[in-house]
Amino acid sequence: MGLTGAAVLDGGKVVALTWADGSTARFHAIWLRDNALDSETRDPGNGQRKITLNDIPQGISVTSARVQDDGFTFDFDTGEQAAFPAQWLRDRVYDKQASPAPFEPELQLWSGDHPVMTRDIAKLETDRAALHGWLDAVRRHGVARVSGLPTEPGALQRVVDLFGYIRETNYGRWFEVRTEVNPTNLAYTNLGLQAHTDNPYRDPVPGLQVLSCIENSVEGGESAVVDGFMAIDILRRENPDWFDVLAAHPARFEYSGSDGVRLTAKRPVIERGPDGQVLAIRFNNRSMAANTDVPFDQMETWYNALRRLGEIIDDAGQSVTFRLESGEAFIVDNTRILHARTAFSGSGQRWLQGCYADRDSLLSKLAVTGAG
Repeated sequence: MGLTGAAVLDGGKVVALTWADGSTARFHAIWLRDNALDSETRDPGNGQRKITLNDIPQGISVTSARVQDDGFTFDFDTGEQAAFPAQWLRDRVYDKQASPAPFEPELQLWSGDHPVMTRDIAKLETDRAALHGWLDAVRRHGVARVSGLPTEPGALQRVVDLFGYIRETNYGRWFEVRTEVNPTNLAYTNLGLQAHTDNPYRDPVPGLQVLSCIENSVEGGESAVVDGFMAIDILRRENPDWFDVLAAHPARFEYSGSDGVRLTAKRPVIERGPDGQVLAIRFNNRSMAANTDVPFDQMETWYNALRRLGEIIDDAGQSVTFRLESGEAFIVDNTRILHARTAFSGSGQRWLQGCYADRDSLLSKLAVTGAG
């Protein structure tokens, strides 16, 4: 990374850096000192910060800044010094005018022609590169499939073992998805299910869901997945006001189908971060409670927006449909991808098992398998 120079501005409160390609960026002195990479500031083993903000004097300033060893070195008025690789600073520039994209740039939104990656479980367990690619597919696309699993209860544990741990809930470590008498959840019937995210009544929702097939000998019962972020983006481009109303006001979700369990959550259908970037979708009409948190003069607009979002999600052109056979499984990012199934006949048996896991462990494994 070619460097041109560094200039101290505003009495040392700010430093302007210039790279050889002409790009420039300003950094505050307090930011530079707080993020210093030396062993007195950060633990060299785990990278955690060893100082508090109160250890840095109020009004700290840079007395000199210079290019040195393909990086930048800064001297502070406290007598301390901090050196940074040029690329490290380039990757962390915050001096920018453009507003953030509505979705993380790394994500790849898709419609019904999306090819879902499938990998054999034995390959994922033994080939680091194959595992990294599969994890990256879950990260970027929100969904991936697995084949070659044993057709026995609990085999889905092997999928979660690839990256982390099962998140146990009131349904257990894993749960059975097959027809039941007096079911505690409509998932345990032979009814078709609209595309939905799971457990919106939890806070936080499970970040990942795995569904594994032990037997599927019925007529019908195909699985389908929909990119909820693509649906949101279509709504945003069609009608920004409807996008905004679903993001601005919370919905209420609840579940009380099991003895001794009553779960409730209050979150918007479209969840955004402080910078406006979309973080999650919660869409599950079966679990939506009466909404009392939208102002009277916005309620009709909120319903119109929710109806239109549902129409986009229900559009056959938005879904990828496949039949899950014995020994196959799929994983979805439950904060983004909606899953559905078609109705199936009473003959034969459709026996799936499902479980939940957390996204942070998958993202950690993705980073580790991609390092070095």
